[in-house]
Amino acid sequence: MIGGPQLALRVGLILSLLDPIVSLDSRVQQAVQAARPTPFEKVMEGATGAGRKDRLFGLLLVVAVATGAPGPATARECLMAMIPATLTVEGIKRLVPRTRPDGDQKPSNASFPSSHAAGAFALATVFTRRWSKLWPLWFLAAALVAFSRLYLNRHFLSDVVVGAMIGLGWAWALGRWVFDRARERAPARQE
Repeated sequence: MIGGPQLALRVGLILSLLDPIVSLDSRVQQAVQAARPTPFEKVMEGATGAGRKDRLFGLLLVVAVATGAPGPATARECLMAMIPATLTVEGIKRLVPRTRPDGDQKPSNASFPSSHAAGAFALATVFTRRWSKLWPLWFLAAALVAFSRLYLNRHFLSDVVVGAMIGLGWAWALGRWVFDRARERAPARQE
């Protein structure tokens, strides 16, 4: 069991490691806001809107219906990646009630990590597995959603980086350990 001095030392070490990250977050946030040109407002608002859960589910419905036989499986894999990513993000938000750069302090909607970035990178990862030749497009779209959160002053850099890592990590892990193994175990179809 960790006692007083050991616990204080560990907390101090963790806080000293966080200081450079918080400093970088602040510098990036100030630079993005200082360079924020108005012509990009609508593009960034559109990118942020594309990361909303209702629009992501609409996109998955289109994928399931309009992309041929593998469509429903692709949509299912996206949902299966987004569920643990969202639960992870929302759990961390409750544990780390970070104030958003614009001053919003709702504990249920904390800044860290970004759920928009998590969802966008989870989808980009699954879409890359399905349509691998288009991988730059998928990750460019995910990066645009993540950057829009910085641009619109709703998240710090570390919020979107950690959110992206959560989404990408869950989608990769489920794709590798669940869906690939299920396909390997499935009997071959005879035509």
